Amino acid sequence: MIHHLPHVPERTEKPRSVGLTIVMDKGLSVREAENLVDSSADYIDFLKLGFGTALVSKKLEEKIKVYQSAGLKVHFGGTMFELFIIRGLFDEFRKLVDRYNVDLVEVSDGSMEMNHDQKCEYIRILSKERTVISEVGSKQAGVIIPDEDWVSMMNTELQAGSFKVIAEAREAGNTGIYKSDGSLEKHLVDSIIHNVPIDDVIWETPAKSQQVAFVKMFGANVNLGNIAPTEVISLETIRRGLRGDTFFHFLP
Repeated sequence: MIHHLPHVPERTEKPRSVGLTIVMDKGLSVREAENLVDSSADYIDFLKLGFGTALVSKKLEEKIKVYQSAGLKVHFGGTMFELFIIRGLFDEFRKLVDRYNVDLVEVSDGSMEMNHDQKCEYIRILSKERTVISEVGSKQAGVIIPDEDWVSMMNTELQAGSFKVIAEAREAGNTGIYKSDGSLEKHLVDSIIHNVPIDDVIWETPAKSQQVAFVKMFGANVNLGNIAPTEVISLETIRRGLRGDTFFHFLP
């Protein structure tokens, strides 16, 4: 901050393991990536190349280097992992990760059915080579996963080697831990926070209202994902009580 104000919460410093901000790149150009780094790198921890965009993006290697040179951990979206797995190309996925030397790997099964023991085996294998984050929850609106299964899968994946587990919401924020209107599935979140270490969970919060809700529930250093590149600075003001939505939240 350029000026000290009292009653502004302390933020963890990079490299951090809590208070993470994960930004989704859905096809930025190299120049746009440079601009993002210039304006917001201090507040970004992980940079996700969303779903299968990396397969159709120009100058991918150059863009990844822009992010990595700024200290951001880059990873392909979980859907990218699934695109290879559903075709039986796990080894090809590992070669892709090696080719681009990305720092992080996301393992998910949100778009396809996958035996959970097999998913955990992928996590175990990949965690020997890279830092792994894994995602729990379906991208399909009609798929209902009982709360106790969410909790069990999250804990099992952490035990298998995941650094953090992601609570699914999609980039639209209308499935998984949210209802179709974007409001919170409160019973599910309550089950997760009472049974999974809060610092090990990344909550996907693409909408401002969702970001505000989680900051108010868990404080400035909650882990948040699926943040749009244009919303990084805005999120940081929410985290610190520098915006109307959390203006009074951190005051005595």
